[in-house]
Amino acid sequence: MPDARVLIVDDEPDLVELVALTLQRMGLKSQSAGSLRDAQRLALAESFDLVLCDMRLPDGDGLDFLEWLQGKRPGLPCAVITAHGNVETAVRALKLGAFDFLSKPLDLAALRRLISSALKLSERADGDGLTYQGPRLLGHSEPMRQLREMIARVARSQAPVHIAGESGTGKELAARLIHLTGPRNEGPFIAVNCGAIPGELMESEFFGHKRGSFTGAVADKKGLVQSAEGGTLFLDEVADLPLHMQVKLLRVIQEKTVRPVGETVELSVDIRLLSATHKNLAELVALGRFREDLFYRINVIEMHVPALRERPEDIPELAAQILRRLARRTDVEEIHLAPEALQLLSEYAFPGNVRELENILERALTLSTTGTIRAEDIRLRTIARPGVEATQPLAVSAAAAAPAEPGVAPIATPAAGGGLGSQLEGVEREAIVRALEQHRYNKTAAARALGMTFRALRYRIKKLGIE
Repeated sequence: MPDARVLIVDDEPDLVELVALTLQRMGLKSQSAGSLRDAQRLALAESFDLVLCDMRLPDGDGLDFLEWLQGKRPGLPCAVITAHGNVETAVRALKLGAFDFLSKPLDLAALRRLISSALKLSERADGDGLTYQGPRLLGHSEPMRQLREMIARVARSQAPVHIAGESGTGKELAARLIHLTGPRNEGPFIAVNCGAIPGELMESEFFGHKRGSFTGAVADKKGLVQSAEGGTLFLDEVADLPLHMQVKLLRVIQEKTVRPVGETVELSVDIRLLSATHKNLAELVALGRFREDLFYRINVIEMHVPALRERPEDIPELAAQILRRLARRTDVEEIHLAPEALQLLSEYAFPGNVRELENILERALTLSTTGTIRAEDIRLRTIARPGVEATQPLAVSAAAAAPAEPGVAPIATPAAGGGLGSQLEGVEREAIVRALEQHRYNKTAAARALGMTFRALRYRIKKLGIE
């Protein structure tokens, strides 16, 4: 960023000189202040693009200045410099709005990376970078408006963000938006499902390994953490991390280093950490199943993605977008949703949230014989929104309605002329869909529950048009 100016707030002449020299070599200008009072005066009198502030000052501390800066110059990125190992102070600073933190003694490579990221953020805030084109969170409800505002705020920081919300609400999309609208958008976005990695392979997958470090390690391997260098590491279902991995992840966050399996030295990493889970982490901490210290490190900023039942007014927009995507995938010009079908969806509680809405519409499209999805094409579990009577829309006629398994809507009986084969396919499809939903779409677990091989299940899914 040409002509960028950095304010250094520190009373140690040697550190000020070191930082100023680093900035000069980067082609940047700097000015220094040795006290809280001088820093406030300069911040008001002159224009800066970044502040680097020590936590210990003669007439106050960095937290005081940071809090003051948030009121006077809220758009100005401020990174704090802390004593080695004083992560608690760094976390407090991040909660107050600090862009990032550095520990003493300063790692000059980490300092240069931080400066580059912060100046990129300032540059985007000045104009051109705000025209974001990419995936978006749909919906004009108040919960979604608040979520989008929250994403815009946290994208400016480098603080760890924990995204809470039920399964299927779009937590990964929220994480991607934080990455794509932040200063690391040109770096990689590495999403990791912590529950999908076998325990014995987890350390190697996360941190990499050196050739010969164990049987089968025939070459050096870069881990997921290092693969996110310069970008964002998103840990989905972080609650599923075993305790021994939680300890190692804590070190990555605190020290910003990683040690591959078989390596004798630690390697510095520059990543932003985002995490998510549908579980209650605070409860898991109380039960001793999640480390309290890690909880506070990844939960510096907490963000909640609302369930679909909390924003029913968004269902028409979401359904329309899903149907447009299905039309493109199936080479259909246009798919219509009948008013009674939309009403049915609007009264449903959606325990599986947006993901369940997608599955329902895809199944309905498969059952539909025309380009219009009708109420009888939609299969729902008999769970209505609180205060709304539960609906069983699947019976073609009163005579076709039959008792169903509790919690599951009755299976549609084929219209007159339908053969036994059609009925059996309907039963089979319903059983497969139910097993997939119960096992969170883990096909291996669903196949085991159904008593068939994974290959057989995959074939039946394709044949029945389930996905």
